Amino acid sequence: MTGKFSDSDLTPIAGGGLLDRRLLLKRGALFAVAAAATAEPARGDAAKPAQAEDFADPAWLHRTGGAFTSYGTPSKYEKYVVRNIGGNREPAGDGVSWTPLEDLEGIVTPSGLHFERHHNGVPDIDPKQHRLVIHGRVRRELMFTIENLLRYPMRSQFLFIECGGNSNAGWHEEPIQRSVGSFHGLVSCSEWTGVPLSILLDEAGVDEGASWVIAEGADANLLNVSLPLSKLMDDAIVGLYQNGERLRPENGYPVRLIVPGWEGITNVKWLRRLHVTDQPSMTRNETAKYTELLPSGIARMFTFVMDAKSLITSPSHGQTLEGPNVYQIRGFAWSGRGKIVKVEVSADAGKSWADALLDEPVMTRCFTRFRMPWHWSGQPAILKSRATDETGYVQPERDVLIKERGRNGYFHYNAIVSWAVDEDGAVTHVYA
Repeated sequence: MTGKFSDSDLTPIAGGGLLDRRLLLKRGALFAVAAAATAEPARGDAAKPAQAEDFADPAWLHRTGGAFTSYGTPSKYEKYVVRNIGGNREPAGDGVSWTPLEDLEGIVTPSGLHFERHHNGVPDIDPKQHRLVIHGRVRRELMFTIENLLRYPMRSQFLFIECGGNSNAGWHEEPIQRSVGSFHGLVSCSEWTGVPLSILLDEAGVDEGASWVIAEGADANLLNVSLPLSKLMDDAIVGLYQNGERLRPENGYPVRLIVPGWEGITNVKWLRRLHVTDQPSMTRNETAKYTELLPSGIARMFTFVMDAKSLITSPSHGQTLEGPNVYQIRGFAWSGRGKIVKVEVSADAGKSWADALLDEPVMTRCFTRFRMPWHWSGQPAILKSRATDETGYVQPERDVLIKERGRNGYFHYNAIVSWAVDEDGAVTHVYA
């Protein structure tokens, strides 16, 4: 191909105009991306010969550029790509900030855009004074300084962290009309580096009868949660670095617990204490919170694992398609159970599905970027995506999730999300 689509390229493989995902790999194929309401789509045959007037003579070609800085910051022209803050309630600093998922590409969330959830603000911790203590049912209690921890062998892994309350507006009777990030943005993905917790627990010598660990943070709320010892011995990390640099204060500086694939509350920030015991402590965050009454009358507790989920970030709410054309549907998928093996996309409200292209590398418990070419005819359409992970778990439809969990839910909402595109190209959130 040389920048133009042939008729065969535009032959749908599923309803609503979904095209073969291999078209994304063909050399020279251009796709319009509905990235913003004002964006004009680039057609596959839109390239034109360069003209002299296309080569401007901007002022920056004629003056010396800016000086070096000790720490780089984003361009001032990208100042709109920021976290959406929803909080600072009483007490001050109790709230959240959402990652602007619709404005990002790739799979790594910049550290400065990683979502936040704080219960009593961000503590200003001097790393020279901070200590991590392991005590309880161990042969010897240990206390680590940050300097101690930085000397231990470390492991790096790309992992998502998702708040258990992410997407909870999906439980509402009516679909919320907000941007992707300010609805589903309590999830982010980073490269986390730190000391495997099993090394420290082995050094302390865990008693034979121990089975739980109470992890506590150093914020003024003293947030603490109960975690199975088996999980912490398996793959938990005492995190010291995020995306290659030391943790930022809002992400747990100087040290946080990283529990791969489990709900965000378990990834305790500002980690100060690990109490090894033989039973959970039944703290506020596992009784009054993070517990839900099912239709059967049974309370759903200790729902640690974040199930498979996918989300189309473009086109999505607030964006507008500028007329019939070939567009690229794109989004994220992730699962706390392991790798994503398949993402299917529908452009006809789920009547038919086609497999999307998954960007490499596909890693366990990490964001996976998916893409799908779509020939929009200009007629109303409903877009959906559906993820399947390596355990065979399939992301459920909303009505299926509600039937299983009832109307008392607040946490772990992972139902398929639907976007309606009207004849004018405007995109809204719908239940379909």
